[in-house]
Amino acid sequence: MTNPAHVIPFDKSVPASESITDDPAAVDTPYHATSWQHFQNEGKGATAGIWEAEPHLERCKCDFDEMCHILEGEVCLTDSAGVQRRFGAGDTFVVAAGFDGTWENLTHVRKVYFILA
Repeated sequence: MTNPAHVIPFDKSVPASESITDDPAAVDTPYHATSWQHFQNEGKGATAGIWEAEPHLERCKCDFDEMCHILEGEVCLTDSAGVQRRFGAGDTFVVAAGFDGTWENLTHVRKVYFILA
């Protein structure tokens, strides 16, 4: 199947990229993640795709904007003041540059993301 010019489907033709995050300064426990990068425009600092990972807690200081749409699972974001918000399957939100806090996968999570650096 062909696609119209400049139209990028999020289909299964993109190879998966596996990673393990294990820096104790960043995470409570090492975790495994898989991602599929469907789009990148380095000139605009844009990246988009699908990401999934097992339960974990990660400390974040974001210097980029990220739009997330949760496909499966539940996350809890907590800012440095201790304010929390949970998001689950079907929820869409933006983590804006300047966020300082934690991202916690409460379950296995699968999300669509768009990052603008």
